[in-house]
Amino acid sequence: MPGLELSRDFYAEVVRPVVTDVPHSAALIGAGSEVLAFDTERSTDHDWGPRVVLFVAGSAEEVRRAVTAGLPSSFGGYPTVFGGRNGVEIVEPARWFTERLGFDPCREPRELTALDWLSVPWQRLAEVTSGEVFHDGLGVLERARATLRWYPGDLWRHVLAAQWRRLAQEEAFPGRCGEVGDGLGSAVVTARLAREVMRLVLLMRRRYPPYAKWLGSAFARLSGSAELGDSLSAATAATDWRERERHLGRAYERLAALHNRLGLTGPLETSVRSYHARPFQVIGAQRFADALTASIADPAVAALPPVGAVDQFADSTDLLTHPGRCRAVTRALLDL
Repeated sequence: MPGLELSRDFYAEVVRPVVTDVPHSAALIGAGSEVLAFDTERSTDHDWGPRVVLFVAGSAEEVRRAVTAGLPSSFGGYPTVFGGRNGVEIVEPARWFTERLGFDPCREPRELTALDWLSVPWQRLAEVTSGEVFHDGLGVLERARATLRWYPGDLWRHVLAAQWRRLAQEEAFPGRCGEVGDGLGSAVVTARLAREVMRLVLLMRRRYPPYAKWLGSAFARLSGSAELGDSLSAATAATDWRERERHLGRAYERLAALHNRLGLTGPLETSVRSYHARPFQVIGAQRFADALTASIADPAVAALPPVGAVDQFADSTDLLTHPGRCRAVTRALLDL
């Protein structure tokens, strides 16, 4: 049974009867492969089972005692205590959101700042906006999830432009490495570029790219991504730099066509071309970054340094899993 289905039944049959008289909201959101629907049989070997995040107003201690006393030892064939604790997390909403994101999206005023948006890793945004709300008696979860569903228009353009720049910075390198006989270097850069293409496509399709373990799975679930995925797979499997370049070129051209279909800028030429006077084929990714930046209407967003969101300028797990550090680094880098 998928973890989301198990947890939905767990709330309805076990948790809700215990807290019927307590104002609350309940959901399966936050950490866990089942929140993003990527869980498999392998996931059940640790920290997996019937789970609910139970949001309450004020002190949670009395509710915690009642829930603990009312839990059966197992549900649906799985223990209700795993990883050293039971599967019901009881917390106040502002505290939970602040611990996950670095800020409370339900605060007043409710409009999120550029710092709020750009300092939250994509994985965390996916965890908060995926999963399922089982009950929203406090009236906070659906509102917060709707707020965080996707970037405002100008910030979306800013993030897309930063992702195109990541391609622009290295798109000629598979050929340059191969030309000097560095086959390993060419392969490594090709894999890096494939990763950036996948993340860019997800961003274009208004999906927060998950962290490395689930990136390929999330990309494969996108409708219409099969041919692009085939090109990227062929590029990373190739043993010759010219073959890598050829398959990357096909991927780039599909990526450029997708950009034009979004209509965020005027149409741009979608064919690969030579990298200056050198014999390497590229898409000229900086063209797309520049066009997106030029289309930003808000002068404050247009003036931001061209580094994008925290995932685009940082790659340390010890940073990206610590909201306070993410917020501090982003504030310093963007001078916000």
